[in-house]
Amino acid sequence: MHPIWFLVFDRFQLLDVSGPLQVFSSANEELVLSGREPLYQTSIHALQAGPVRSSSGVELVAGALPRRLSRDIASVLVPGGPGIWRPGLPTPDALQAQRLDALIAWVRRAAPRFSRIASVCTGAFVLARAGLLEGGSAVTHWAVCDQLAKEHPGVDVQRDAIYSRQGRVWTSAGVTAGIDMALGMVEADVGREIAMSVAKKLVVFYKRPGGQSQFSSALLAQTADDARIDTLHTWMGARLHKALSVADMAEQLAMTPRTFARFYQQHAGITPALAVARMRLEKACQLVETSRQSLKSIAQQCGFNSEEVLRRAFVRHLHVSPTEYRERFAAR
Repeated sequence: MHPIWFLVFDRFQLLDVSGPLQVFSSANEELVLSGREPLYQTSIHALQAGPVRSSSGVELVAGALPRRLSRDIASVLVPGGPGIWRPGLPTPDALQAQRLDALIAWVRRAAPRFSRIASVCTGAFVLARAGLLEGGSAVTHWAVCDQLAKEHPGVDVQRDAIYSRQGRVWTSAGVTAGIDMALGMVEADVGREIAMSVAKKLVVFYKRPGGQSQFSSALLAQTADDARIDTLHTWMGARLHKALSVADMAEQLAMTPRTFARFYQQHAGITPALAVARMRLEKACQLVETSRQSLKSIAQQCGFNSEEVLRRAFVRHLHVSPTEYRERFAAR
């Protein structure tokens, strides 16, 4: 058997556990149907035995993590959830912070006994704080990519990937991406045919088209610290259908183009040209989602020279075409 341990903590994200767990359970069913022995033996573990409450209020009964592992564990998965503190959420109380630190310490000590260690969503922060991601690449939820990169500059954060594999370390994007990663593990363990059968039974993509950027609601993601930039963005947003040069933007702030370019980069973190490109794509996404206008009309309103240029922008940045994007996200 292939033991798979899910490590849970107070206010973990339930789907980060239940999604991958069902993939491995379904893989066992498919193996039996194909005349083979079941492979996976899943279990839930926490620092203390007993019920552990998820962020949705549902509790899972966990076994206690041993102080020392007496055997190697094939796979360990760490979910995310608001129990892992991040900006925008309440600071954990002293007891919760102490328990999270203890979990990270356990992962750090026990990691040499894991054949495979993985995280779902913000669970990547546990692996990073345990030192398991240093010098490699990793994936987390699109909303906290910047934070992971800031806290751990030695980690190459892959902002658009659904999941990533670096040797024995696997990381995945937000929530349902854990299912994609688990399917990838099943494929690596027992082959494509079983993984494909599981995907069909669960009615999910075997290989999800596009990256996680298509799900982001903050393509621009500006964190400007100067009110003048907010005013400039309002002005730019009303003129995306026109040509917007650095000189035009500089004139709005009464600066020379060179001074403005330096000022904008310093306060917005990106170049003015990249900001215009992102604002155009952001507006195009909004129109594709909320209107029935033709793609040609949307391209004109957003400052793309043609429908083909709009399509290339979607494929380059979101890895899906505007038509595919509309099929997934348009209001019905």
